[in-house]
Amino acid sequence: MIGVILQARMGSSRLPGKVLMKINGLTSIEFQINRIKQAKRVNKIILATTDEAQDDPIEELCQLNDILVFRGSENDVLERYYECAKIHNLSTIVRLTADCPLVDPKIIDIAINEFLKNKVDYCSNTVPPESSQWPDGSDVEVFSFCALEAAFSEAKTKEDREHVTFYFWKNNLKKFKTHQISNYKDWSNYRYTIDYPEDYEAVKLIVKELYIDNKIEFTTEDIIGLLEQRSDIVNLNNQFSFGEGWTQ
Repeated sequence: MIGVILQARMGSSRLPGKVLMKINGLTSIEFQINRIKQAKRVNKIILATTDEAQDDPIEELCQLNDILVFRGSENDVLERYYECAKIHNLSTIVRLTADCPLVDPKIIDIAINEFLKNKVDYCSNTVPPESSQWPDGSDVEVFSFCALEAAFSEAKTKEDREHVTFYFWKNNLKKFKTHQISNYKDWSNYRYTIDYPEDYEAVKLIVKELYIDNKIEFTTEDIIGLLEQRSDIVNLNNQFSFGEGWTQ
């Protein structure tokens, strides 16, 4: 079974509560999950948050909207993923983070297809970030349960436990077969992840321009086409570097 595990928490150090901030009348989580549902290769979507009391509102939102939710360790996110995937019998895991509400369902499907076609342990478009050709905010990671179980058993450092997939691509020559998805054009200078208030304002403007006739499935190409024409949106948050704030 192929499942998305979307990690989210309220306690972001840069923009607390961002996952419940509104985008076009919906919370960021609801907006993102509605987009994820457009992916054709995904069988199940689970939101994985922490077992801390501050994240109770996330569970309440999920229960109100019939969203599967799992609660686990706040700091050992690798354990959170492992236990979530195990409980839901996932053989292939798609890792998404709630600071990327505009992630493209088409890229989710591409990443799953590339993962399966290349018979790898781990596949991503934006990782490692130094060789990414994709926008910050389009992040998709796919890996097998077997690889996740190995990382869960073997990873020891705080960094590896907190960032979930660092262990895969840091050890790709020794333990894991990895694949990074290329792009026909380098869009890595664009940013629409949400880590700061300026990011949130940029994302709201993108959605305002592209959410036409209630069509939620606008693509990465649509976003880049808009940003190429709207330097005012780009300039809102282009002072921030790629990959800031990887954990949720």
